[in-house]
Amino acid sequence: MKKARERFNYRVKRVRAKIRGSQDKPRLSVYRGNKHIYAQIIDDDKGITLASSSTLSEELKGQLKVTDTVAAAKSVGDLIAKKAVEKGIKKVVFDRRGYAYIGKVKALADAARAGGLEF
Repeated sequence: MKKARERFNYRVKRVRAKIRGSQDKPRLSVYRGNKHIYAQIIDDDKGITLASSSTLSEELKGQLKVTDTVAAAKSVGDLIAKKAVEKGIKKVVFDRRGYAYIGKVKALADAARAGGLEF
């Protein structure tokens, strides 16, 4: 019987096998920890991060009282969309990693869409 971490890593590999970010359409990757949520826009061709945002970002640090809620994920989605649009990025590929598309991950994605990103 596989352990939970092994099953999660399998899901991560399965999702990433179908997704590839490029200069035209970079990858919006989400990491959901126990206390914080992180988002990065990555160009896989060059291997660089174009924009990043998290509940630990200076822009959000004073605004959020609790960092592990759906509201915090929405704030991170808004911020990553704003940073991406400032850099001229409009289209991205969404990488949810091994997480189910519900709760915080869905809230972040919806906020990023509302902020001007297309995926």
